[in-house]
Amino acid sequence: VKSRKLRPHEIGVLTQQDAYGDAGWDGVSRAMRRLRGGGAGEVFRMSYNRNTVDVDEAIAQLRRQKHAIKAVVLVATFRAAAKFIEKTRDIYPDMIYATISGVGSTGLASELTVLGPKYADGIICTQVTPAVESYASVTLNYKKALAKYFPGEPADYTSLEAYLTANILIEGLKRVGPAVDTEALVNVLESMQNYELGLGPKVSFGPSDHQALHKVWGTQLDKSGQYHAIDLD
Repeated sequence: VKSRKLRPHEIGVLTQQDAYGDAGWDGVSRAMRRLRGGGAGEVFRMSYNRNTVDVDEAIAQLRRQKHAIKAVVLVATFRAAAKFIEKTRDIYPDMIYATISGVGSTGLASELTVLGPKYADGIICTQVTPAVESYASVTLNYKKALAKYFPGEPADYTSLEAYLTANILIEGLKRVGPAVDTEALVNVLESMQNYELGLGPKVSFGPSDHQALHKVWGTQLDKSGQYHAIDLD
């Protein structure tokens, strides 16, 4: 809406029929309410059955829409998302596709690259880590560790996220000391504030906040299936 100058009613959502899809739907709905100044409004929603790539009914819903849908947020697994893009790219050549990190960004890139350059080009994927090719200190450390312990294994967002999570856990264990137990570890982690992990934003927890970070990074695929950082602000 802010960058591409779309109107809220021109954005649709494809969701998997489960709690993952519902959570993504709730997030989009909250964002739409903010964009509309608190008004609820209606957000066009399509869905598909979990553990399938059967998106035909969702596409039929899209084609029945009376007003133009210019962007779709894909709250889906990577195969279902790729199938939706494959089946709609030629029908809607100017469609903007945006996915969330839960899609499995590496798998999505691989699927779309096999289909061809026009399918991968321009697909937006939000991430919960900095771009893999960024120069954040923790990203450089991650790549060094990956090359040492798993030579030949390509860097990707899934293993980077796991690396960050492991580092936070290790810091918590160090703070607990040798007398470690579950309760002590939880208490230490919940009291962790402004821990510098080398990401830019600092890691903080609380008794009712287990998120660690609230920043979202943007990436976009090019024709060759490579992700590049984009500014979401």
